[in-house]
Amino acid sequence: MKYLRNTGILLLVLFGISLSDEGMWTFDNPPKKQLKDKYGFDVTQEWLDHVRLSSVRFNDGGSGSFVSPNGLVMTNHHVGAGQLQKMSTPEKDYIKTGFYARTAAEEVKCVDLELNVLTQMENVTDKVMAAIAGKSGGEAMMARRAALAQLQKESNEKTGLRSDIVTLYNGAEYWIYRYKKFTDVRLVMAPEKQIAFYGGDPDNFTFPRYDVDMCFFRVYEDNKPYNTAHFLKWKTAGAADGELVFTSGHPGSTNRQQTYAQIEYSRDYQYPARLATIKRTIGVLKQFSTLGEEQRRRADGMLFGYENSQKAMTGEYQGLLDKNLMAKKQSDEMDLLNRINANPELKAKYAWAWDSISTAMERTRSRFKELTYRGLSGSLGSRALTIARYANESKKPNGERMPQFQDAMVKLTLENLYSPAPVYPDMEEVLMADRFQEAIEMLGANDPWVMAVLDGKTPAEAAKMYVTGTKLADPAFRKALIEAGEKEISASTDPMIVLARKIVPIGDEMRTWQDKNISGLISMSSEATGKARFAAYGKELPPDANFTLRLSYGQVKGYPMNGTIAPSITTMYGLYDHAYSYANNKDFELPQRFKDGVNKLTLSTPMNLVTTNDIIGGNSGSPVVNAKAELVGLIFDGNIESLPGRFLYSEEKNRAVAVHPGVMIETMRKLYEANALADEIEGIAAKPASPKETPVPPAKPAPKKKK
Repeated sequence: MKYLRNTGILLLVLFGISLSDEGMWTFDNPPKKQLKDKYGFDVTQEWLDHVRLSSVRFNDGGSGSFVSPNGLVMTNHHVGAGQLQKMSTPEKDYIKTGFYARTAAEEVKCVDLELNVLTQMENVTDKVMAAIAGKSGGEAMMARRAALAQLQKESNEKTGLRSDIVTLYNGAEYWIYRYKKFTDVRLVMAPEKQIAFYGGDPDNFTFPRYDVDMCFFRVYEDNKPYNTAHFLKWKTAGAADGELVFTSGHPGSTNRQQTYAQIEYSRDYQYPARLATIKRTIGVLKQFSTLGEEQRRRADGMLFGYENSQKAMTGEYQGLLDKNLMAKKQSDEMDLLNRINANPELKAKYAWAWDSISTAMERTRSRFKELTYRGLSGSLGSRALTIARYANESKKPNGERMPQFQDAMVKLTLENLYSPAPVYPDMEEVLMADRFQEAIEMLGANDPWVMAVLDGKTPAEAAKMYVTGTKLADPAFRKALIEAGEKEISASTDPMIVLARKIVPIGDEMRTWQDKNISGLISMSSEATGKARFAAYGKELPPDANFTLRLSYGQVKGYPMNGTIAPSITTMYGLYDHAYSYANNKDFELPQRFKDGVNKLTLSTPMNLVTTNDIIGGNSGSPVVNAKAELVGLIFDGNIESLPGRFLYSEEKNRAVAVHPGVMIETMRKLYEANALADEIEGIAAKPASPKETPVPPAKPAPKKKK
């Protein structure tokens, strides 16, 4: 418990409270007092509004920011990699070779990318609480679901903005966040993956680092570049060591306000199971990649995602196995409970909640394997389930439907369903077969779900039948089925749709059981723990992350590491030292343009930096800004010591890792010949095009080594 109301130095001493840089703060409740007390910075509403409106959410999981008035958006290469993969072909592999559009006409439209800018926030807590007053358990959950669906629908219809329901403080607060939505987004520039993810998996989540993990898109509106007054002015010199900096991004999720019982459940059940599944999926993808260059290209993006998840989750799991971390979580919980129990009124209102959550966790354990291993893998399976569920859910009243099929969200669900992104049946088949094999191993051959999906066949035979027989790889076929309606979906003989229809009732039974025995209890109890925190600490603790826009603050600062000190900033000297120390081999091989262009570069150019900002997955692509709201970095990672930060932040160990703006400009101008882009970013007036300027060709492949 890091923050308390200003009740004097005594409380800071008694309860170990310090002005650390912890916190992913909502923009309605910025850490004004902490910033003033620690850094002497007065944050204004004008500053907050400008940073908020300059920030962008990549709706498929990442962050970004406007960096010019012409709709230019910056994020990470690994955030944009999904789109790069979808736009690539066997002949044009943007992941491998990189891309640069020298002119607007050369910018390539993304396949199915949606960007959001948060424009409005409305607190609707009172309306939700009124809807569930006097109700409990499953009844309260259904009333809450109906109320939220209605509020979301009304907001969409009234404003025309994308309206998302946001739950904060474990359900103690409910908000509607309204976003301006962009779907015409075009690729402007991306380097080769080899330099964007330099060091590969061995260097992932480490520091010192030497990555140019950047990617640039442009937002269009009415077929013209989007004109915005809110963008972050670029500071190529970056920030000084010790300087106050901020990140504005969309952290995915944290579990810092879960109860000890929930964290124990994660440690003992969820993490071991998930890591085992990830490990076997990586093995399948690696084996698939050996079949040929095209198979490698197809698997590349997914393999990166799984390896990244494996390393991140391993670090989180190691944190949960740390007795000191668990003892701290237990101590924090006891401190809160002692405060609640010391007040008879608060005790009567909230003390019961922790036992209720423990009960819910016990019930979840009883069906853990069914809840975990009954599921399809791949895009074909998920799309089949969407179609089958659409037929069932569309018949229900709006408030009783699954959230993705409610009036406010069904349009987005169908847009995702109709995505023209390529489907790779050969890869889908091997992944589905392995998923079926895992289900047999964990659930047994006589499990109803296993029997339904296999229908007497081996996992490989069943997967082959479903994947080779389906037409769902065709977006037009998916759309035609939806438009034909429930009768056509129910009569379809497409094997993937037949499979989905068989397993939907099994999934519905599990969801109904969860709603009755777990979800309602967790929802009501978590809301009580959130209100208990309010009563004990006020709002001087930020809510857990949930992929909504957050502000964190910190400073550029190195840290103790392996018996020495990690610097706050690395340079391009280190990149080349790293490359040649590892003999330019595998993950440490430099792209050809970096080998050929070394003499063009100023090697003292800063490359990556670390700060004490509190971040987590989803913050990738977040801008780092200084007190003047100037861009001084691009978040792309955390250090490996920060991975337990999902549960507990440590200012001594946690570091956010960012790309320095200096290296982005240096490489654009001297290696990628992207002067027009660099000029736009740095705010330099456009110059007449030189007749010598030509599109930058992709880097030539390195010559094959002699055996």
